[in-house]
Amino acid sequence: MKKTQQDYSHINGWGIDQNPLDVPAYPMKHRTENDNKGMIWERPAQQPETVEILHSNERPNLSAVFGTPNPPSGLSGQIRRFAFRYSESQIPHWLALLLADRIQMFEGIADDLKSGHVPDLFSELGGRSELKHNALGFAKKAVVSIAVVTLVVAWLRRNR
Repeated sequence: MKKTQQDYSHINGWGIDQNPLDVPAYPMKHRTENDNKGMIWERPAQQPETVEILHSNERPNLSAVFGTPNPPSGLSGQIRRFAFRYSESQIPHWLALLLADRIQMFEGIADDLKSGHVPDLFSELGGRSELKHNALGFAKKAVVSIAVVTLVVAWLRRNR
């Protein structure tokens, strides 16, 4: 099959990079030995690791400076440790991290209830904004949620 040249001139901005004189890096700068001076630097002192820090298995060590993370804990922490066995280019890494985030949300609610604080889930999950800016979508979600809960309750009672 032979490729034919097509005319794309009707597309605004098409071919803008075809003229090499319009490209800022043309002609390519020829580097000299003086250009790399100042790029050599000493690694900063290693920040002390006071809690468990999960990092990519593609890195041999921790970066010199990092934020102060919360250590992984509970079921979500175990799932995060599992996720970091995989490379960041593999799907199990990201799926496990997503699952750990969802589980950690429930762990946080349980911690709140244990400490005597009842969370305002409606507001914290954006209910007020949803009601204000997307009332129709909120109504649809409410109807679907009520229908699902009703079906589950009816199914559970039927199986008794």
